[in-house]
Amino acid sequence: MTDIRTTSIEADCFYHIYNRGINGENIFKSEQNYLFFLKKISEFLIPVCEVYAYCLMPNHFHLLVKIKSDFELASLVKTAECIPTGLHSPQNIFSKQFSRIFNSYSQAFNKENKRHGALIESPFKRKLINSDSYLINLIIYIHQNPERHAVTDQFSKYNFSSYQTILSKAKTLLKRDEVLELFDNKENFILSHHKMIDFDSELT
Repeated sequence: MTDIRTTSIEADCFYHIYNRGINGENIFKSEQNYLFFLKKISEFLIPVCEVYAYCLMPNHFHLLVKIKSDFELASLVKTAECIPTGLHSPQNIFSKQFSRIFNSYSQAFNKENKRHGALIESPFKRKLINSDSYLINLIIYIHQNPERHAVTDQFSKYNFSSYQTILSKAKTLLKRDEVLELFDNKENFILSHHKMIDFDSELT
């Protein structure tokens, strides 16, 4: 079985990215914490990937992303082309951006909460998504997380997932249209979320 912490990150591929606090410790304690983390995602991840879905929970988070093309990543690092391995590989570029999120967020969180040391497990967990059916079910699973972990009794009203944003018309960096297209339309997107999806056995 492939190690979910060492799975290679490749251009033009979908990945489920997820991680948690050290020893299951809470990594979000206030609304400002959640918003700051989302801001860092916009700042550091959007340049290297497209975000399809997310959910931030008190002690962990889930992201569904599609890594940008080799050409787009190459332009980011101002090279003529991305090479499969090394400094300018998709793996290195994405991992570096993710590290910037963790470092920036952890420093701010530690300062606010008067704590020291690592906050989030490293390296982050990642799983390659290799089918449309898995992609669709994963979006549902990510959005259902708050209800599954009893943070709320209605996941659709949880403020720190992409569910509400996908259904809204507000400006967003999420790939809203692409997500709805996977479900054919908005009505089917809502209906499909009524079925509980269980990936827990895989997320270890």
